[in-house]
Amino acid sequence: MFHASSADLTAAPPVLLERPEDGVAVLRLNRPNATNALSLELQALLARHFAELADDDSVRCIVLTGGDTVFAAGGDIKSMAGVGAIDILRRHTERVWAPIQHCPKPVIAAVCGYAYGGGCELAMLADLIVAGEGARFCQPEIRIGIMPGIGGTQRLVRAVGKVKAMRMALTGEPISAQEAWVAGLVSDVVPDAEVHNTALALARRIAAMPPLAAEQIKEVILAGVDASLDTALALERRANALLFASQDQKEGMQAFIEKRPPRFEGR
Repeated sequence: MFHASSADLTAAPPVLLERPEDGVAVLRLNRPNATNALSLELQALLARHFAELADDDSVRCIVLTGGDTVFAAGGDIKSMAGVGAIDILRRHTERVWAPIQHCPKPVIAAVCGYAYGGGCELAMLADLIVAGEGARFCQPEIRIGIMPGIGGTQRLVRAVGKVKAMRMALTGEPISAQEAWVAGLVSDVVPDAEVHNTALALARRIAAMPPLAAEQIKEVILAGVDASLDTALALERRANALLFASQDQKEGMQAFIEKRPPRFEGR
């Protein structure tokens, strides 16, 4: 795994961690002069933050965002132009991105502007995507002689289906936020100026839910996607039964009976 140097992080961290309110963490890509291109340093720091937030019991939902005009415009082409196949293999991007892929907490991507190449692949790692009306999603790798390499062919086809994924990957043409919503790639489309507040409101709502139930729902949905229906239903039954051992289940049902707000503690 690649690591950002301490000097680079002190000067200008490529990822900013914010905690705007209880239960919610915001990770903001911070390379505005490079359209948030996913440098090795940015990827390493992003992975480190996700690993730490996964173990932080005070965090119940994570918002991942870029700037007001660009989410992330893809990989850092300058760092790839002169390298060979073995160099690319040895970067082990699957290991770098693993803490994001396997984060047990719900993750919301707040997308304004371009989510191109690696930026689109990064957004697809989130559980929900709130897109601004001006957002654009694209897998343009074919235009420079390569192909999506961080899940773009596999997650895209699972999100939008074969023919739409083929069209995006084979032409390199972007789709609009509205087209992405119709295709099932994004969960919400809102005016650009409302993206951040909408994502925070959604995160706040999720953070108020029992965290054990939220984590089990995420785990079962993701595991069930590639399983047979019978296997997925078995996973669901066992996860549901497990939650009946939690104090939050007792609290939630008692609060419902007593007609009062529940107090979920993640136990």
